[in-house]
Amino acid sequence: MSIYSALNSAMTGLSAAGRSSQVVAENLANALTPGYTRRVLDLNSPGAGVPGVRIGDVQRLNDPVLISNRRVAEAEYGAAKAEGDFFSRMSDLVGTVDDEMSLASQLSDFESSLIEAVSRPDSQPRLNDLSVKANALADSISRTAEGLRGLRINADSAIGSQVDTVNQALKEIEKLNARIMVVEAGGMDAVSMQDQRDQLIDQVNAIIPVNVVRRDNGQVTLYSTGGVMLLDHKASELSFAPSRDIMPHMTLGNGMISGLQVNGKTIGTGPDGPLRGGTLTAQFQIRDVTAVEAQEDLDAMAADLIERFQDPSLDATIGVTDAGIFTDDGAFYDPANIVGLSNRIELNDLLALDRAGETWRFRDGLYAAAPGDPGDSSLLQAYSDALNTTRTVSSVGLGTANMTAATLSANLLSRFAQDNETAARASTFAATSFNELSQAELALGVDTDAELQNLMLVEKYYAANARMLSVVDELMETLLRI
Repeated sequence: MSIYSALNSAMTGLSAAGRSSQVVAENLANALTPGYTRRVLDLNSPGAGVPGVRIGDVQRLNDPVLISNRRVAEAEYGAAKAEGDFFSRMSDLVGTVDDEMSLASQLSDFESSLIEAVSRPDSQPRLNDLSVKANALADSISRTAEGLRGLRINADSAIGSQVDTVNQALKEIEKLNARIMVVEAGGMDAVSMQDQRDQLIDQVNAIIPVNVVRRDNGQVTLYSTGGVMLLDHKASELSFAPSRDIMPHMTLGNGMISGLQVNGKTIGTGPDGPLRGGTLTAQFQIRDVTAVEAQEDLDAMAADLIERFQDPSLDATIGVTDAGIFTDDGAFYDPANIVGLSNRIELNDLLALDRAGETWRFRDGLYAAAPGDPGDSSLLQAYSDALNTTRTVSSVGLGTANMTAATLSANLLSRFAQDNETAARASTFAATSFNELSQAELALGVDTDAELQNLMLVEKYYAANARMLSVVDELMETLLRI
């Protein structure tokens, strides 16, 4: 080896050692930074017969297949969690078996109070208690329905927020694509910007699962799993108009609430649609399908309860268009106007103690001109029998069956309890898959022990090259003295 070759080898070795120590130090400093990908310096031979080392690019160490699987699992977990949260809240609103405030318990309390009134029709306190229990039952149904309406509004707000997040992230990715291209064209290191871009892709993926296609010059293109182009040089724009309030009759089908558009084109938002798999379609599913079906079930229960007592053959004082014990917002219930009935159900003003009602009307007829025989319990007994009469009830969630009022309320409670349990299991399974894949990805991250060992090796390389420079210097001085 000539002195020149030795000098060149030592100089390139020192540069490589210095650059390597910089990469190791960066790994150690960002060991706990979320989204940071471990780097290594690409070192190669400059060529056959050429002394020294060629310093290449800084490489990010990641597993594209593992990242893709983790992103799928993360999107599935987000969707399952959204559904699980909805059914958990609905189960809380409807109540559980041992819940004294559940719809089933409120109906049972009303029925018990009715039986007590039958045994002592002359007792004003018992008639008053019957009014209180009937009012509590109507309030619990309408309160549950209003809670459900709130969940629909929350889902609509979540959709609006997620659309804004996706639009902003896609714009940022578009900018980073351009910057990475410029930086790499200038021969500089763009790995930090690639980390930042991957974090933004993760953010979009949790909402809309994406396929990432690598292009030339460090560019990426994003498509949804259903093939909708989200970014190809230029970011797509998602459009959605959140509603300030959503009433039960407002649906996507009748156009009273907003759908979703991508670049001005309407896109299906169903679970099998082109944007399927993430939290965005999960929230659409809750707002447009799951909550609507739950509303139908509550409306079916309210209609059944009202119709059991809105019967002229039961109470001779009731006309064919007069309201019974329970009313549709204070008026006669028309079966053609069932949507949102559970939000509007009320106790008849003629019986409500907080509205100057008279509870003797339970015994003598809702529209009786004056109190009748205080010992006559025939109407109260008829009310009790009406509760236990089987009637045909039909809804999407409950199906079609002949049920008593108690059976209907129990089936409603059971329906949401089962859905809650099923959704919770699905959420737990999805969380486990996501956590396992996340841990596997983290295992490819920075190992501080390994990085410290690498740093010690780099120090040795630096010392060896420095020693070679010292020897070359001594040889040059020796030659100059000859």
